[in-house]
Amino acid sequence: MASVDLSYSRFLHLLLLYHPISTFPPLPGTSFFLPTLSSPARQLSTGSQQASRPGTEPLSPHIPRGSGPRRPLLRPPPALRQSFHLAPTPPSSLAPFLPSLYSSSSPKLPRPVAGYLRPPRPASSLARHAPLPRPLPAPPLAILLLAPRAPPGPGFLADRPSAFSPGFPPPASFPAASRAPHPRPDLQWRPPSAAPRGQRATTEPPAAVAAAASIACALPASLRLVLPGQSWRARAHVGPGRREARSGASDCWPVGMGEFKVHRVRFFNYVPSGIRCVAYNNQSNRLAVSRTDGTVEIYNLSANYFQEKFFPGHESRATEALCWAGGQRLFSAGLNGEILEYDLQALNIKYALDAFGGPIWSMAASPNGSQLLVGCEDGSVKLFEVTPDKIQFARNFDRQKSRILSLSWHPAGTHIVAGSIDYIIVFDVKSGSITRKMVLDRQHLGVTKSRCIVWGVAFLSDGTVISVDSVGKVQLWDSSTGTLVKSHLIANADVQSIAVADEEDSFVVGTAEGTVFHFQLVSMTSNSSEKQWVRTKPFQHHTHDVRTVAHSPTALISGGTDTHLVIRPLMEKVEVKNYDAALRKITFPHRCLISCSKRRQLLLFQFAHHLELWKLGSTAATGKNGDTLPLSKNADHLLHLKTKGPENIICSCVSPCGSWIAYSTASRFFLYRLKYERGNISLQRVSKMPAFLRPALHILFSEDSTKLFVASNQGSLHIIHLLEGSFKHLHTFQPQSGTVEAMCLLAVSPDGNWLAASGSSAGVHIYDLNHLKLHCTVPAYNFPVTALAIAPNTNYLVIAHSDQQIFEFSIPDKQYTEWSRTVQKQGFHRLWLQRDTPITHISFHPKRPMHILLHDAYMFCIIDKSLPLPNDKTMFYNPLPPKNESDVFLRRTAHAFKISKKYKPLLFMDLLDERTLVAVERPLDDIIAQLPPPIKKKKFGT
Repeated sequence: MASVDLSYSRFLHLLLLYHPISTFPPLPGTSFFLPTLSSPARQLSTGSQQASRPGTEPLSPHIPRGSGPRRPLLRPPPALRQSFHLAPTPPSSLAPFLPSLYSSSSPKLPRPVAGYLRPPRPASSLARHAPLPRPLPAPPLAILLLAPRAPPGPGFLADRPSAFSPGFPPPASFPAASRAPHPRPDLQWRPPSAAPRGQRATTEPPAAVAAAASIACALPASLRLVLPGQSWRARAHVGPGRREARSGASDCWPVGMGEFKVHRVRFFNYVPSGIRCVAYNNQSNRLAVSRTDGTVEIYNLSANYFQEKFFPGHESRATEALCWAGGQRLFSAGLNGEILEYDLQALNIKYALDAFGGPIWSMAASPNGSQLLVGCEDGSVKLFEVTPDKIQFARNFDRQKSRILSLSWHPAGTHIVAGSIDYIIVFDVKSGSITRKMVLDRQHLGVTKSRCIVWGVAFLSDGTVISVDSVGKVQLWDSSTGTLVKSHLIANADVQSIAVADEEDSFVVGTAEGTVFHFQLVSMTSNSSEKQWVRTKPFQHHTHDVRTVAHSPTALISGGTDTHLVIRPLMEKVEVKNYDAALRKITFPHRCLISCSKRRQLLLFQFAHHLELWKLGSTAATGKNGDTLPLSKNADHLLHLKTKGPENIICSCVSPCGSWIAYSTASRFFLYRLKYERGNISLQRVSKMPAFLRPALHILFSEDSTKLFVASNQGSLHIIHLLEGSFKHLHTFQPQSGTVEAMCLLAVSPDGNWLAASGSSAGVHIYDLNHLKLHCTVPAYNFPVTALAIAPNTNYLVIAHSDQQIFEFSIPDKQYTEWSRTVQKQGFHRLWLQRDTPITHISFHPKRPMHILLHDAYMFCIIDKSLPLPNDKTMFYNPLPPKNESDVFLRRTAHAFKISKKYKPLLFMDLLDERTLVAVERPLDDIIAQLPPPIKKKKFGT
């Protein structure tokens, strides 16, 4: 008998039918209880395990009000109660079909009662609802899910012919009811409310599901059903310390969204370096962050806190101080005794100058940015003049016996204050001599410590000096008399950093216990003009030492050993109480550290000083959605490639065929040829790489692995033709006249005809690789680009910006596509725009041109351009059922954005083939577990 596809107005019908116990077996894998009406306390189990799951409750009998026989009804679990509503009208569209099922003359089938279950989906004029049957004396519960089928469209079941039109088929097209043997069904029910909004059917369930459902309502066993919310797909999972595969997840993709076997990778043992110091630039609203490995990152706070630039670390550079001077010029100093200036355009070190004072512990720029101070290990304070090209040594201040650990300028620029061990010194800038010396008290809770280290100082315009020390105190001094004004004991451990607001009405300090304290200058009484410093707000957002803090006009910024950059907005300073007022934690870099070879299913992991090449595992097992499948072959660590020298790796890439690996440091470029023979791998280095390739900021291979594209820090793009174990330089695209900005992102079209390149702030340039010339430039946008990719077949360039805007640009037509114009006209959903992590990767499905796949650190999204865009009134992540029948017709629940938040933190996600995804996660708990132990505070009763 030919199979039949049911089409029914694009929404779900749930028919609760009853059958004699002797003829219908229990449902294995069901996620709620199946009680019998004759014994309310009894719960039907599946196998030897009770069908109890968290978040559900047993179906319990309920005695309705009114006269008549006391017949128990079924109360569904909460998820079902929230998603379906009872109403008194049977479906008229099912009238020709229902009599054969619910005939009053049939002794084996129940008759319908006045009631139906309405799903939370829009319905057409033909859409009605399926009836609830009248209970029989003692039957168990059976389920039939009839799913809608919409007409095929772009990316929507176009390859699956349908036997009927979208309307309900005529009665003649249904074969007569039959009774077939009763196989054990293989069905797992999922609450519709847990699925993304607008979810629709994706695939057909196993034959056992259709057979069991058809038996339950006496439908033909050959009837084919499509279940919305069910995705019969296997997801492979590999966790730390074990090799296993996971099948399914709580996220169900709708029709046309795709079903994927997902390799869930957690063996990327990446640990970000701790934060050592930060420096805030009020003029450009940018934040410079230095990490313990010497890496320096630049965050644009006006561009949704995006990490727009970074400078790779170096083993010999242990940065201890960071500051802005001369407007937009960034300087750092460290324990190697050198002062560095960074080139913010070319993204490299402009020069390094030895201060000749040993390791440098502190640095501060004058209020006008024309002078620079450094505090050295030998006790000297050195003054440098900031010239247009470099910095020039001016003079030494009076030398001290101990190292200078902290420095601060008076706002007038006439005096400075320096913190050392056991004392604080005030210098006159003009003469370089000491004017005041203040000795600290080393007692802490009655115990005298061996020394008191002044970790931070701040000089206010009224002459007040604020110091933080290793005793756990915040102290206020009068610089004119050298006396202590006020002392605050705030911690049992070191107070390591301090930062003062520009208005000098508040300051923030960070402790070794992971706490950040906020002090404010408040009036002593309501009518008094006299003010005092009061500790107002403690914040505990760190697990380890808070090594550095900064104070912007609207936020408190802190960082430390736990690698988190925490931005805590000041609610009294935020004008609009929107998502910008929320707490932000930035842990991972806003660039991709992973590349993938799709053909060989390889992953290349980039660390600071080495690369790891892994081959993904595989499984031959099958299972239901949510199962865990054993791997038949474990993931294999193929290669550990360590760099030579002290420089950190800037970028790396593996070719799609898996035969090439390239990476770059600040001074060297490496290219390797990989060969696979009988399960073994051999590595051959390609020698004599040209010097103009370094330092490379982004490396990319063509789809056929025959070309290598290299973006240098001088703004030029190089094309290398790869031969067997050698190379040939084909062409170099020079930067536009008058610009030397480095290109940080590259994207090549799958057909190899187009290359797109983007800088940190400039627009996106598109090059014609056939004619080796500039094709066009995408119109400039105010926010930096975070990710870009070129779609196959259409050659549409998709660009993601730091403000969460997405543009689609037609490369052949040199203009934005119609979909992109529609998006910009209507706008994105507010919840999409309020995300605080940038999109870091974009890809496309080879067989579904209407789909865009992208992700950030906390979500994976598929955008279906054939579906309508959601507006702000639409439930974006978790749709709720409509409250009344009119909402069904007025609200479209299906929209273009299908989002999964199962994988997080998500460092990389891409398609391996049409039905396989790879997701690389890095749980924060694993990172914290590898950090040194924090200071433990004894709790009461322990």
